[in-house]
Amino acid sequence: MTGDNSEFSVIDRLFKPLAGLTAEARGLIDDVAVLGARDGYDLVVTTDAMVEGVHFLSTDPLDLVARKLLRVNISDLVAKGADPYGYQLLTAWPKGMAYEGKEIFAAGLRVDQDEFDFDLFGGDTVSTDGPLLLAITAFGHAPTGRTLSRAGARVGDRVLVGGYIGDAHLGLRVLRGEFDDLSDAHKAHLIRAYRLPQPRDDMADTVLENAHASMDISDGLIADATHLAKASAVRIVIDLDRVPTSDAARAAMVLGADAVDLVTGGDDYQMLCTASAAGAKVLIAAGFVEVGRCEAGEGVDLISNGQVLELEDRGWVHG
Repeated sequence: MTGDNSEFSVIDRLFKPLAGLTAEARGLIDDVAVLGARDGYDLVVTTDAMVEGVHFLSTDPLDLVARKLLRVNISDLVAKGADPYGYQLLTAWPKGMAYEGKEIFAAGLRVDQDEFDFDLFGGDTVSTDGPLLLAITAFGHAPTGRTLSRAGARVGDRVLVGGYIGDAHLGLRVLRGEFDDLSDAHKAHLIRAYRLPQPRDDMADTVLENAHASMDISDGLIADATHLAKASAVRIVIDLDRVPTSDAARAAMVLGADAVDLVTGGDDYQMLCTASAAGAKVLIAAGFVEVGRCEAGEGVDLISNGQVLELEDRGWVHG
């Protein structure tokens, strides 16, 4: 059914139900949200934006775009050991965008709000002559003074990741027509990794208790390890031969995908952290994989078979 496509009708019909009866949202009838403080916790805040043609394809289903938008923000929170709380949403719709597309987008938000117990508190909706632009400011809670950061890695720390690296990068390439000889199952796995990342909220508490530094991987493992190394004033050495890859990614490598592309491609939304030997042991038991070490110095080296690799591309850089 076609609905009234005006700003306030879209808010009333599509977004007000997502806010529910939460006190913070004030029924979306006000121009502010009011967030209460929890005793013993800090409020952790992150913002991520997605632009059509840059962070997602114009052919990506809008319900999956909505879910990815939520998940990349939740990923930032849980990598810091924070419990997701709620979010503010900005939508800049291209002029002339049909109500039905907005309805599909809101339905995707509903699916992941329910999955992650993550509520809409407010935001803004506007129109634009440009491509679809979406942004979320997300809130979470972490015990006072204990929120993890990029700064905190120590010389001697192990470097670990929370799951497969490179699937999303390959999924985008599949959608662009590459790797036609992959099986349908492998293609579906890689496309799902690109369109619907899985933030490791199940690992947040373990990371909080055992990691010295932590972040999520959005720009690529090498690029984000470089951010962490700079913030912590350490040198990180990553062993390409130890980076975990899926069956689908290995099948793509048989067809010509370069292993280095997997660690520079981005959009993984896995956790990257450092920990002591004892902490790493706990993290590995929880599903992390050790991929390197922290040394004195600066920057990031990628090694394979004990040799340092020269990299032309170290990952995604925002202009």
